[in-house]
Amino acid sequence: MKTRYYAAGAAMALLAAIAFALAFSSLPASVPMHWDINGKPDGHGSPWSLFFLGPVLMAGMVAMFAVLPWLSPKRFEVEAFLRTYLNLMLIVEGLVGYFFAAALWAALTGTLDMSKAVVAGVCLASILIGNLLGKVRRNFFIGIRTPWTLASERVWYATHRLAGRVLVLLGLVALVAALAGIPAWIAFTLVTVGFAIPVVYSLVLYKRLERSHQLDAAG
Repeated sequence: MKTRYYAAGAAMALLAAIAFALAFSSLPASVPMHWDINGKPDGHGSPWSLFFLGPVLMAGMVAMFAVLPWLSPKRFEVEAFLRTYLNLMLIVEGLVGYFFAAALWAALTGTLDMSKAVVAGVCLASILIGNLLGKVRRNFFIGIRTPWTLASERVWYATHRLAGRVLVLLGLVALVAALAGIPAWIAFTLVTVGFAIPVVYSLVLYKRLERSHQLDAAG
């Protein structure tokens, strides 16, 4: 099973590298690398900078996800939720690949509204990740890793169930809002809130369990 997922991740990085190679001769000497909240370029770099932030970063992510299971300490192994872990790897790598493709297209044509493109990618990733978070078990590398979720298994699972629902809901709301023409910063704020709510919840739940002396049963 692992081989298929890592092969898919490697194929995604290879496709990005091929796309860059095909587009290279048409790229300007200086390509947009950063955009402001209105989607206007405010930072430029060489085409090779785009290559390193696309195919190279994607390949590096696959390598990192391949190493993390070996680094996991006992009782916090990612093998306990391996399929979910590998699906998350592909989602995150796919998001990087999507940003790379959008930046490459913007460099070639100068016509893409990057603020809308980035919001759409972030919202879609939020929805996909949210659907998987409830299956993530305690570990030190992915998920809502606060001191309180790591200290208590009960807090971990409750927090990730909440986080999954919140990220899906706010991701959908933000995506619809962005498509309706609402400013990009509002959509970004909604997704940011989606990540902040579970963090606060983990603290509140942990302290409630602590006051009621239920942490031994929960940890």
